[in-house]
Amino acid sequence: MSELVLTLLRVGYLVLLWGFVLAALAVLRKDIFGTRVTPRGPGRGATRRAAPKQPVRKPAGRSAPTRLVVTQGPLAGTSIPLGPSSVLVGRSPSCTLVLDDDYSSNRHARFFPQEGSWWVEDLGSTNGTVVSGERISQPVEVRAGTPVRIGQTLIELRR
Repeated sequence: MSELVLTLLRVGYLVLLWGFVLAALAVLRKDIFGTRVTPRGPGRGATRRAAPKQPVRKPAGRSAPTRLVVTQGPLAGTSIPLGPSSVLVGRSPSCTLVLDDDYSSNRHARFFPQEGSWWVEDLGSTNGTVVSGERISQPVEVRAGTPVRIGQTLIELRR
């Protein structure tokens, strides 16, 4: 082999090796820094959602929960105020509460107000949603203080 061919093979091998190293670093960076969360609020790319099929009313009265609180898991201490709209929970950046939990689905569960109380429904997740120790298959009413487990995260409604 000529000297030129040998040098070109060495340089090509070096470029290929560096390409592999950079690809490995990109994968590690994605794993370390996790899910990218999209900003919320007016003027920050918020999308308009279609109106729900069921009539939704804001729970009224003093006994109605006013916030959703994460009590266990990576986001322990996180609190979300409750309003007239539903709260979507999962790993997807489009969810209201974005979980960094390998045991939750992209769109795992939905908390929603109906007829003066709050309900939770599982959205076909792989590992299921557990309310008070029981896995649910249809919407269930959730009272304040009732533990709801989604993956490794424990959530409660509070006043």
